[in-house]
Amino acid sequence: MPSLLVIDDDRTVLLLFKKVFKDSGLDVHVANNATDGMTALREHKPDVMLLDIMLPEASGIDLAKEVRAFDVRLPVIFITAMNDSDTAIEAMKMGAYDYLLKPLDVAQVEVLIQRALETRRLMSSPVHLQESETPEDGDLLVGRSPKMLEVYKQIGRIAAQDVTVLIRGESGTGKELIARAIYQHSHRVDECFMAVNCAALTESLLESELFGHEKGAFTGADRRRIGRFEQCNEGTIFLDEIGDMSPATQSKVLRLLQEQTFERVGGHETITVDVRLISATNRDLDTMIADNEFRLDLYHRLNGFEIYLPALRDREGDLELLLDHFLKRFNAQLHKKITGISPSALDLLKSYSWPGNIRELQTVIRRAMLMATGPTIVPELLAKEIHDNGSHVQGASLGGGEDGGGVDLGRFIDERTAADSDNLYQETLQMMERYLITRVLRETHGNQSRAARRLGITRGSLRNKMRDLGIQIEQVVDAGQ
Repeated sequence: MPSLLVIDDDRTVLLLFKKVFKDSGLDVHVANNATDGMTALREHKPDVMLLDIMLPEASGIDLAKEVRAFDVRLPVIFITAMNDSDTAIEAMKMGAYDYLLKPLDVAQVEVLIQRALETRRLMSSPVHLQESETPEDGDLLVGRSPKMLEVYKQIGRIAAQDVTVLIRGESGTGKELIARAIYQHSHRVDECFMAVNCAALTESLLESELFGHEKGAFTGADRRRIGRFEQCNEGTIFLDEIGDMSPATQSKVLRLLQEQTFERVGGHETITVDVRLISATNRDLDTMIADNEFRLDLYHRLNGFEIYLPALRDREGDLELLLDHFLKRFNAQLHKKITGISPSALDLLKSYSWPGNIRELQTVIRRAMLMATGPTIVPELLAKEIHDNGSHVQGASLGGGEDGGGVDLGRFIDERTAADSDNLYQETLQMMERYLITRVLRETHGNQSRAARRLGITRGSLRNKMRDLGIQIEQVVDAGQ
């Protein structure tokens, strides 16, 4: 169970944290002075610490130095009164994760702690390579195909070298695991590791997330915020989906890579940092560069070393290893005793193209195991798209499914909810996007230039989306005839 340590001399603050996280699955420990706080730190080894800057017998900043000496990767969030914000900023420059202002906003507290816990997990959870047995802790990169063995070799070659790394590959291939493996085998392993998904944030939010902002920089900026680059000084930052960065953000990232300097949004102070940048994308950057959607000079800066992560369909022999791995993992998580997969079900899994790669495989196996009542996964437990072998992309209807050959949006959500999906938002968006693109391609008789124009995107973006969604132009056109 993850744990939280709160050190504050204000009894109401300690009671607040115990109440807020009472039923959250988070183990909360509290202390009202520095001495007891350090004792609790050594005893409980928490995953996140909240620390009041003003303690009776010691400065929170001085205590933070002791904490950092004990556990350099522990995210420390300062609690401060409004007039102490400048002190909090100085504390953050020496390695604190973030700060909270009193009176505390419960919603903000919960969000920040969850982010800090995820950062701690990424730093502390080991990534094991080239094994088929499920480790007792951490995550596992499964695969012994020649292409995956080459990936392992590349990680070994580049991890200790302080250069930028660009990881390329389709969605769901495990690019974040590769980034974490590089970090964990680098000389920065005792410093911070943070991951940012560029596709998950709007342009303004992404810029603020990366570079921070000054108070009053935009509507709602009620205080100064420290960005990820500043938080992660001397550490490693992983930028996922870099192909979704706006031109303005691309320019600021380029300058940071060139000069290791930047300014917060709305600020004039030049900040110098030392960070290692690992980036990843599933987009066709060459096409984006040709279409003036991605900067060539930034591409060269990001691509100090390139690792290509192969699609699951190109990893000969790895499917069986992955199936064995997921059976063991989900048996433990779901308290099941599934011993294997029937030959006919295995044939279906082998013949499927896996457009969603390992992420899709994981979802399919977990859903089948949830539905299973016996010790074996049989064809009836596999998702419809596995039986259709990709033909589901030929038509998906939204609404009532009156055409008889599509997917009813309501039914789709009901099915995914019944399967206890933990990625419903993304799955639903992909289903709707698949329907839209398939329909427009059919109406334009497979003309991708016309389809892209009608959709309001570039032809390169359309090709990327078709590849990610497993849409085959021949199937689309044939289905419309």
